[in-house]
Amino acid sequence: MINVLLFSHLQEQLGTDKIIINKTELTVAALKEKLEEELDLNQGQPLMIAINEEYAIDEDLIKEGDIVALIPPVSGG
Repeated sequence: MINVLLFSHLQEQLGTDKIIINKTELTVAALKEKLEEELDLNQGQPLMIAINEEYAIDEDLIKEGDIVALIPPVSGG
């Protein structure tokens, strides 16, 4: 089981701050694909992903027990 934390508009879109992925491991790229297919997330917008509080790239492996954060782009002023 992999815990995925949601922030900003992603929380609003899904109505929750966390989702659970019932896999023992998958790559960041596979997670992005799964989220796009099953939950209609991302929709072409860049999305930063962190694994256990460290930014990750598509080839990184997410393992069972890891905490993943989906970080949408933010702007400020």
